[in-house]
Amino acid sequence: MLNKVKKWLGIEGVKLELILPEKAEEETGKVNGKIRFFSMQDQKVTYIKVVMIERYTRGKKQDKLIDEYELGKIELNQAITVSKEKPLEVEFTLPFQRNKSEMDELEDSNIFMGGLVKLAKSLQGVKSEFFIQAEAKVTGTGLNPFDKKMIEVK
Repeated sequence: MLNKVKKWLGIEGVKLELILPEKAEEETGKVNGKIRFFSMQDQKVTYIKVVMIERYTRGKKQDKLIDEYELGKIELNQAITVSKEKPLEVEFTLPFQRNKSEMDELEDSNIFMGGLVKLAKSLQGVKSEFFIQAEAKVTGTGLNPFDKKMIEVK
């Protein structure tokens, strides 16, 4: 009985870890990475979803607003067996496209305007953080393993 509950909750089951570069190049529009699976018992992964998200923050203190935008997503519908003997790595390429505001476009247009826009953004508390999140569906479990890592976009 205890083993069934452990399996359903994902305890001693499949765990996943994202392996990413430190930076993603906006010019290429792709991030190459790996997902490392490991488990304390043999199990089957049936689905993997990898998403890149931008967390856009603006304002300060009680006026702070936060929005999240999905920049790219891939879904892998393939059965993968994760054995308890050794970790398994799955490589992926995640295409993404960054959404730029008018201020971002102005900042990129020339060096003089770029400095002014950066100053205006810092005064308004505007910043973007990027992260990649991976989630896998495992046969027989109720809680899916996932991982989330920050990445810098240049």
